[in-house]
Amino acid sequence: MKNFSTRALIAVCAVGISFTAFAGNKDRTGQSGAPELLINPWARTTGVFGMNTACVSGMEAMKTNIAGLATDSSTEIGLSHGIYLSGTGININNLAVAQKVGELGVIGVNIMSMGFGDIPATDYFNPEGYGSYHPQFLNIQVGFAKQFSSHINAGFAATYVSEQINNISALGLAFDAGIQYVTGKRDNFHFGITLRNLGTNMRYTGTGFAVNADQPQSTPTFAVTENYPSDKFEMPTTLNIGVSYDLFLDENHLKGKDAVPQHRLSVMGNFTSNSFNNDYLGAGLEYGFRNIFMLRAAYRYENGIGNPATSTTMYMGLAVGATVQYRIGGEKSPMVALDYSYRPTERPANGVHMITLRIAR
Repeated sequence: MKNFSTRALIAVCAVGISFTAFAGNKDRTGQSGAPELLINPWARTTGVFGMNTACVSGMEAMKTNIAGLATDSSTEIGLSHGIYLSGTGININNLAVAQKVGELGVIGVNIMSMGFGDIPATDYFNPEGYGSYHPQFLNIQVGFAKQFSSHINAGFAATYVSEQINNISALGLAFDAGIQYVTGKRDNFHFGITLRNLGTNMRYTGTGFAVNADQPQSTPTFAVTENYPSDKFEMPTTLNIGVSYDLFLDENHLKGKDAVPQHRLSVMGNFTSNSFNNDYLGAGLEYGFRNIFMLRAAYRYENGIGNPATSTTMYMGLAVGATVQYRIGGEKSPMVALDYSYRPTERPANGVHMITLRIAR
């Protein structure tokens, strides 16, 4: 009865949130700020275009569904690098650490920075340029997740957002919350919901908004410095609902109740409601062999994709990725993993590459 009540509650919440999700105001498309909050720096997740809301686990769950952090091992460290829109000079660097704290749960810290290379600086008096400037985006996220039972994980996270462009900056704070539910004969059915980037408004401030203006009414005429503040903007809030199912392809050939399947095929589906963008709907597949080698692919659809006249995205909808991981020295030794993903984009950019190195024990 307890399990039935839990499942019924989750189903009711999912249905209720779904109706709300489809009620977004698309007249606000492109009007949010802090777009880097929508960028996932992890190669395993981007290899399925974020369709793993229901089954994501470990430290990378902090950028997808914070509830998945609860399934982390004792300690996990990850370093990721991304070439964003190859050829533009935009790079992403990400570092994360997750640590299990006894029966309390799992605590994680994720630091992501974006660099945009050297951008020529121009003004009214120097239209040809007089140097360069270097914008920097920095996100620092702290998350906590707990496994409340063998079927339910839940988590919460807060992200500090900093954007600096020469002598102008903006600061903000965003919050995430998520839940995952797992059931089935081999815990192979997964369901997840997460609300991300719900936070404070942001506003750019700094000396870059100061303008020297003459005062013609005065005698003699003199110049004063006037500040023209920018308008505030909201965070790019999203709601994700996902399901996944693991198929063990060799299950019928196993001998003994303790035998472990060697071939796994995970099927994923996900819906994302964006407050300031088109909604996403997609599906993905991941094949795993003996938890050592994985291949994955996904497709994400949004309104107008593929049509230059109506599309609001640079992506073509496809994503592919792979993982190689191995325990060096035995079953109790640390797991070392290398992940890679690629997402093609429309011209003139040449796609998005992500590579991740993970160590877990």
